[in-house]
Amino acid sequence: MGTTPHIELDSAHPGAIDGRHIRALAFQAVRTAYLAEVAPDGGGRPALVVGGGRGLPAAALARLGYRVTAVDPSPVATAAARAAHARDGLAIADETATAEELPFSDGEFDLVYVADTFEVTTDLDRVLGHAARVLRPGGTLVYDTVNRTPVARLVYLGAFQALPMTRIMPPGRYAADRLRTPAELTAALARHGLRNQDVREFKPRDPRALVRAIRARRAGRITDDEIPPLVDFVLAAGARPLVTYLGHARR
Repeated sequence: MGTTPHIELDSAHPGAIDGRHIRALAFQAVRTAYLAEVAPDGGGRPALVVGGGRGLPAAALARLGYRVTAVDPSPVATAAARAAHARDGLAIADETATAEELPFSDGEFDLVYVADTFEVTTDLDRVLGHAARVLRPGGTLVYDTVNRTPVARLVYLGAFQALPMTRIMPPGRYAADRLRTPAELTAALARHGLRNQDVREFKPRDPRALVRAIRARRAGRITDDEIPPLVDFVLAAGARPLVTYLGHARR
């Protein structure tokens, strides 16, 4: 009989199941593809990643030619991002800060990417207010988040943080009132002078592969880095998002 895996976000412990990092790895290909579509040429312009985790979204923007600053509320994740970027030769400024209190000047960035944040913050308007404040007029805000549908609740409130066989998150990471529909998010963006331009569903090509990969990771049969090709998230143009979606807005 196997042991119950240790679940801890942003953990430096090598044996911990970090659901946040698992999501970041699984989402990286679609995030990169979407960024390449809506913000393809950095040209050395300044970009900010909010909720950067261990550094994957920031790395994608740096490789598109942006001059990237990344913030995350976890000092452990920030240290891991800094080490990863140094190892990969990427000149990214990694700092510890919260999305609700960004320590930057007004209009400092041409692009702001908010990752892994809208669905966990208890103060969405404060997050959006700061994101809009540090974005220059005409700049682009890119985001990914989770819809509030029955399927999304089943995945995020059930499979990811409640069901023993597939749990990868600590209890309370997600709550129904912190999941937002595209219409709700569009209205919230507008309150802060941000005009939503697009909503794009992304999903695993085969949801059963996601379940198999999570169970294999929990059992220690695969590593985090082996998850992305097994799950194979894809962008789905024109579909109503059932669970996760990307989007962007202009200031």
